[in-house]
Amino acid sequence: MKIELTALEARVIGCLIEKQVTTSDQYPLSLNALVNACNQKSNRDPVLELDEPAVQQTLDALAKKHLILERGGFGSRVSKYQQLFCNTEFGTLKFTAQELAVVCELLLRGPQTPGELRSHASRLAPFADVSEVEATLKGLSERESGPLVVCLPREPGRREARHAHLFGGKPLSAPATVPATAASGADFADSAAADRGAPSTALSGSALETRLLKLESEVQTLGRELRELKAQLGC
Repeated sequence: MKIELTALEARVIGCLIEKQVTTSDQYPLSLNALVNACNQKSNRDPVLELDEPAVQQTLDALAKKHLILERGGFGSRVSKYQQLFCNTEFGTLKFTAQELAVVCELLLRGPQTPGELRSHASRLAPFADVSEVEATLKGLSERESGPLVVCLPREPGRREARHAHLFGGKPLSAPATVPATAASGADFADSAAADRGAPSTALSGSALETRLLKLESEVQTLGRELRELKAQLGC
């Protein structure tokens, strides 16, 4: 089964995997703990300010995809959540410790170079050197069931190419197999800005990913507020 995650779903799954590895005694996570994990200022890119309703809505969507499990009941009045995304008896997606660390960091921080991944993922699994990270990325990109990561084109000014996960579809900065006349994400942003009479500013794939993640959070909040307003008005 192909797993498709929204940006917020990727953040929630990444947080659950991270806490499962680093603070197993506090796992599964309550809603409050998960909100705090999603909004951490360390080990996150971009840093968000999600509220409980936004995270709960994301959990509900993940539950429908059978990617999280809500636990509660006996002796506990607080529901807690665990991930069914990988390395469970309920699914076929299995990772080694190093693969899990790399995937988790890509979910939490977005595209990264092998050097960045070694620095960030070493808190979740040991990597002797960058070559071990590169070997892990190679294995994830060449799985028999289909690639789970992709190497992005090297950006101007960068010495290394970055790698991205494919659980949210093709990354914005990945090479696209579209006609030459088709607009890129940056071109679309420029066009939209021009339509609004705003100055045209080209955005990199990384900046677009950050903007989309924040917009997704804002849309969820606006949707909740609209539903609450309709309920108050009896609509």
